[in-house]
Amino acid sequence: MYNRYKKYAPYLIVAVIGALLGGGLVLGYGRDILQKRIPQASQESPLNNPLFNAPAAQAGVSDARNTPIVRAAKAAGPAVVGIANKGYARDFFNRKVLVEQGSGSGVIFDSNGYIVTNNHVVEGSQELAVSLSDGRVLTGKVIGTDPATDLAVVKVDATGLPTAAFGDSDSLLVGEPAIAIGNPLGLEFQGSVTSGVISALNRTVDTGERKFKLIQTDAAINPGNSGGALVNADGVIIGINSAKIAAQGVEGIGFAIPINTAKPIIQSLIEKGKVVRPYLGIGFIDQAMAEKNGYDFPYEQGVYVAKVDPEGPAGKAGILKGDVITKFAGVDIKSGSDLQGAKDGQSVGSKVDVVVQRGGQTLTLQIMLGETPSSQ
Repeated sequence: MYNRYKKYAPYLIVAVIGALLGGGLVLGYGRDILQKRIPQASQESPLNNPLFNAPAAQAGVSDARNTPIVRAAKAAGPAVVGIANKGYARDFFNRKVLVEQGSGSGVIFDSNGYIVTNNHVVEGSQELAVSLSDGRVLTGKVIGTDPATDLAVVKVDATGLPTAAFGDSDSLLVGEPAIAIGNPLGLEFQGSVTSGVISALNRTVDTGERKFKLIQTDAAINPGNSGGALVNADGVIIGINSAKIAAQGVEGIGFAIPINTAKPIIQSLIEKGKVVRPYLGIGFIDQAMAEKNGYDFPYEQGVYVAKVDPEGPAGKAGILKGDVITKFAGVDIKSGSDLQGAKDGQSVGSKVDVVVQRGGQTLTLQIMLGETPSSQ
């Protein structure tokens, strides 16, 4: 045993003596060994690199970071709100409870609490909860809606709110930056900013009865972005986000209502609670409708009058079922959307000439447009 540990005797003696002296000698000896084995950090150490030791926070923001997108989001972002649509439902115990039916976005355009959003965001609501960018949640009241253009105005009881400035959508350029601000997938992602470009202008979305001119963008627009802001690089509102094409294999095709289209509608909703449009008082079929339903359309142009309200403007002017309208207020009519567009371009009370084909004859009739009934 002794021979086995003989070669370690000097170290054992040192250890015993160190223990008797309180361990100081051993600690000193061990520290000397550590100092020899672990070199001090040299100037070549990566820990001494100035880049590693740069301050965590720098004063100000560089021009490279303070991009037009950053500035636009800072300008318009505080005015974008979340809107939760709540309605009544029955719970497990058959009690009537208020539950969230969906959510969307909105834009404050008046500091006294006026907000523009989409009609489909507020449709069917019993209560609206409006979430502001400062964290407050206020009850919203629907001032007016326009299903035809999918716009609505909501008001909250507050003053001094941040607002977004409206720009000029008629001056947009294809390819210029477009920034969408809203709440995709709900308030969990409130105030999300996505960027892209103006992909196209005057894109037509035809519902069969109406034709809409919309802005196309590839800035990401998801459920919940509806009613939010589409902003240009100057930080002004150029559109109200409304829809996207959600189909397999389709990416980056979203649409916004041009703000120049929205302005008069917003004004009418505030003043009257609705949009007053001229009324013709007919039902019609055009070539696209006929083909969709498997019918032949034997006319080269125009729309076929399928029914007439005898008390409406068209009925009073002498238009009959079976007439084919080929021109309205000087505009050649080739489809139902052409007729709707030409009519909507007139004001209530206007007198317009309408050219119809009837039994091989061409007739020109004058119609005084009325106001569209609230049920229409």
